[in-house]
Formats: sequence, structure tokens, C-alpha cells
Amino acid sequence: MLQDTISRLDFLKPSDIYISTNALYLDIVKEQIKGRVPEQNIIVEPDLKDTAPCIGLAAAYLAKKYPQDVMAIIYADHYIQNKSEFIHKLKIAEKLAKQENTLNIIEVKAEYPNVNLGYVKIGKMLKTVDGAEIFAFERFTEKPDLETAKKFLQSYKYLWNTGLYVWRIDTILKHYKRHLPNTYNQLMKIQKYIGTNKEKEALLSYYPECDKISIDYGVMEKVDIKEVRIIPAELGWSDVGTWESIHSEMAKKDEDNVVKGQHVSVDSKGSLIYGTGKKLITTIGIEDLIIVETEDALLICKKNQSQDVKKLVEKLKKSPVLKKLL
Repeated sequence: MLQDTISRLDFLKPSDIYISTNALYLDIVKEQIKGRVPEQNIIVEPDLKDTAPCIGLAAAYLAKKYPQDVMAIIYADHYIQNKSEFIHKLKIAEKLAKQENTLNIIEVKAEYPNVNLGYVKIGKMLKTVDGAEIFAFERFTEKPDLETAKKFLQSYKYLWNTGLYVWRIDTILKHYKRHLPNTYNQLMKIQKYIGTNKEKEALLSYYPECDKISIDYGVMEKVDIKEVRIIPAELGWSDVGTWESIHSEMAKKDEDNVVKGQHVSVDSKGSLIYGTGKKLITTIGIEDLIIVETEDALLICKKNQSQDVKKLVEKLKKSPVLKKLL
């Protein structure tokens, strides 16, 4: 998916593509982008602090060279089928950022009541730019319950929040300073040492002190709604951020099993079974489950709860069982 994301950006110069990743994945990223994006364009997060510090760190790096240029936040775990629409709407968002200095979000129609995604309520249509309708923004709702998601779908006033943001670098840093002052201060301390022999030391010292919070909660829910623009798009978009979404994208029908590895079943359906291939996985009468077998652990959960893997990871970090295994 990282390779697909880079291919989707082939209208840009490779030197204008930057990759933000955690230190845990640095070697894998280097291997995957070899010859396609300069290695010096990799921005390494030394700690997992959610999307606000991650995006802020990228902005701090870019501001060192291009303080008034426009940056776009594009995720490597997004599946986008309509490349031409994606490029068209990115360029419109760039134009708005330059001309109006707004915070612009490319959003997609909500197809079903998904409780694992955020939603945006759109306001009145403001104008058209290059044939695309531009809307005012009213509010975010992050991961609503099922009943609320159903109401959103019926109202036709809500879109799925893709997180595809486009804004001027100096503008977003201004909002960090106002709404996440501690994180902003840590990022500015890091920025001071970018390009010096103390850069890594500064990252390790200051980045862990940033607030652990998403860009939506930390910044976007706090900005003046008049500064935000919504650009609807038909991207053929999916956020492949959970095992459930992988099943959704790969299964031809909801009741089909998606299998990697060795699997034999009786009356099992609608499940994702992922194994290393070293061990046979057998199932009887299961439905809508996620089963992931690796060399050191086994995950079994209901498909509609696969987004809770993050909670499980946090619990594992504190678990004496894990310490004993390590």
C-alpha cells in the first residue's frame, strides 16, 4: 500500500514527497521506497504519539525549507481507486490553500453506517472551483455509535472524514501554537536542531513530551469553522486501518472467508483467517471472526471489534505475561 500511495503521487517530483514513519518501520520503509523517494525525505518519529504530533513534526521539518508552501497529508493505509479524481481534488485544495489560506479536507460520501470512521457535517455550498463544489464545514463527529451513524447516513449532510488535509505549512503550525501549545513548543525545540548533528538527540528528548492526541481532537475540532473548507470527492476510498476493512476489501461477498495460510473449515463464513503457513488453522461453525496467527501470538476477535486492537496493544505493554515472554 505504501508503494501504491507513492505511485498515486507520480505527478509530483520525488523530491517533493516526504514520508513520516515510526522508527520501528524505518528499515521496511527504506526497502519499499528504494529508488522512488530520496531517503533523506524520511521523517522518523521516535515514539508513538498519534497523528497530531506526527503531522506537526512533518510540518516542522518542511517549514525549515518551505515555510509558506502547501503540504498535503496522504495516508499509506488508504485504498483509492479513482486516481484522476484524487489528483484533481488535491490540486483544487492546493489552490484554495494558496488563495484563501484555508484548512481544506477532501471527503467522501458515507456509503453505510460505519462506526469506525469519523464524520463531517457539511454546511452550505460556497462556490465552485474548476468544476468542483466547495462546501462550508459545520462539525466533526469521531466514531459515532451505530444509531448515530444511521441517522447521519439518512440525513445526507454527513461525509466520511478521510483525513486528507491540505493546508499551508505556516498556517497549520499557527493552529498548533494556538490549540496545542505544549506540542508546538516541543516541535519548535526539535526544529532548531534539524540538519545538525544534534537532530536525533533533540528528537529523542522532545518528541516524547508531545501530547498524545489525534489531529482531529487536538486541532481540527478547535479551529474556527469559517477557516475550513470541505471538498467532496468520488475516490473509491477505503481506510484499510482494521482487519475488518481488509476483509471488506478482499472478500467478493460479506459471507466469504478471506484466507492466507493453511485453513480447513466446516460451516465457517464471513471471517478473515491469516496465518504464517507453518500451522494449519481449522474452524468449525464460526462467523464474522478475525483469526490472526503469527510466530509469537494468536489474535481472535469479532470482526466488528477489530478496531480495538489498539486497546489490546496498550494493555499488552503493561502485562506481566508479555514481559515474561520477552
